[in-house]
Amino acid sequence: MSQVGESTARALLRRLAVEQSESRVPSLTAAVVRDGEVAWFGGRGRVGEGEPTLDTQYRLGSITKSMVATVVMRLRDEGLVDLLDPIGKHVEGTPFEQVTIAQLLSHTAGLTAEPPTEWWERTPGLPTDELLARLGPENSRHRPGRRFHYSNLGYGLLGELVARHRGMPWLEAVRREVLEPLGMNDTTARPRAPHASGYAVHPFADVLLAEPEHDAVSMAPAGQLWSTPGDLARWAIFLTGSGDGVLGKATLAEMREPATVADGDAWSAGYGLGLQLLRDGGRRLSGHTGSMPGFLATVWADPAERVGVLFMANTTSGVRGTLLTDLLAILDEHEPRLPEPWEPVAADPDLLAMTGLWHWGPTPYVLRLLPERGLSLTPLRGVGRASHFVAQQDGTWLGLDGYYAGEVLRAGDGYLDLNTFIFTREPYDPAAPIPGGPGEWSA
Repeated sequence: MSQVGESTARALLRRLAVEQSESRVPSLTAAVVRDGEVAWFGGRGRVGEGEPTLDTQYRLGSITKSMVATVVMRLRDEGLVDLLDPIGKHVEGTPFEQVTIAQLLSHTAGLTAEPPTEWWERTPGLPTDELLARLGPENSRHRPGRRFHYSNLGYGLLGELVARHRGMPWLEAVRREVLEPLGMNDTTARPRAPHASGYAVHPFADVLLAEPEHDAVSMAPAGQLWSTPGDLARWAIFLTGSGDGVLGKATLAEMREPATVADGDAWSAGYGLGLQLLRDGGRRLSGHTGSMPGFLATVWADPAERVGVLFMANTTSGVRGTLLTDLLAILDEHEPRLPEPWEPVAADPDLLAMTGLWHWGPTPYVLRLLPERGLSLTPLRGVGRASHFVAQQDGTWLGLDGYYAGEVLRAGDGYLDLNTFIFTREPYDPAAPIPGGPGEWSA
């Protein structure tokens, strides 16, 4: 374990202890991962006769959804499904033929939040065929693609999609393709010892009420799994980009891309493909929250800093949403990450000659060389469209972000062609294709 310093550990533990005490949580655990390892773990309260440990199980709740989504993305990468496919192409019997797999992953399908059953989190689940038989057009609440509307039902359908393509229950597919490769061997469908018991804390007295636990069956993909802080730390490490063998880096990055926002125009919370997104203090975090009767859990990862943070608790409500961002802020304050030392890198002379000043019409841009033959094109005065480009085998470059994401950059003789836009060394160079200028410059 790559430990944090003693003063950092004390500050992190104090924040955890304050949360457990003031929010009256029977037991509360938290961990920080950094550079692919657990850097700190803390546990407060009691589970059985002692404090909770890295091996104590809690319910994950909706963090389960991210693991189901990971298998769906593996199916996509294998060419077995397309994210634009309607769910009816793969799961017959749904009344939502216009709803795509991507919309289900991102909660933009417009489906009802809960299935048309009794309170599914607190009653025994139904088999999938019985759930499908209960679905009708009335279970669609919004036009597909119109808005973010969280849907547990949607992930029940995605679990069935996984089961039908893999020829096994969704849980077995998740176990084989996600949990085992990541070493998450203590993540299970039902609790195993040692595990915390789920409780509700009385709002006006310091007494507890035991919460129910059962198999949700067809709705299990929305929140069935139990796990440990140790296993959830492995998941956090995977989300930071340190885990391999499960998804390619490009696919994991695609899951982190904002597909929709959850809180209006200037968004701080959103959703990608199976991952919740959060912007906080300059960080762009991805992960998921989880809630089931008697349990709360959350995991966030910051791939840019290769750091992640998580908590697990056995209470139905009460843990403040700022706990994890506070832990990250403490880590930043006590042990800020140092930038990697700059080192020179050999450059292709032809690429080096391309760098420097270019003009889009009268607007000056700077082209810089990046590692692995990549390029960065940014406006000199900060006003204009900026993008990064990755080299392709055919000698072109593909845009990664901004206005030019997905567009092709080609180098011509004395000019750059960026999806028909011509950049020249001089403003409106008359020797370039489509120079654009009306004639001679004049006072």
